[in-house]
Amino acid sequence: MRDPSLAGILSLLIPGIGQLYNGKILRALFWLIITPGFWIGTGGMFGWVCHLIAAYTAYNYAKQHRVRSSTD
Repeated sequence: MRDPSLAGILSLLIPGIGQLYNGKILRALFWLIITPGFWIGTGGMFGWVCHLIAAYTAYNYAKQHRVRSSTD
């Protein structure tokens, strides 16, 4: 079962890793590319915004798409 909190924390630490944990490879690549671009391109002003959005989307996806085990 995917843990939404873990997905959010992973993506907050390194944007895209929470999406990778959720099995969303293209979304993970998007956040892994776009966030450093915002950090560098805006001199650090909007990089933190990408971090928060990536964490929220990873958390929200894991919460809405829980994987059930065969024993449930």
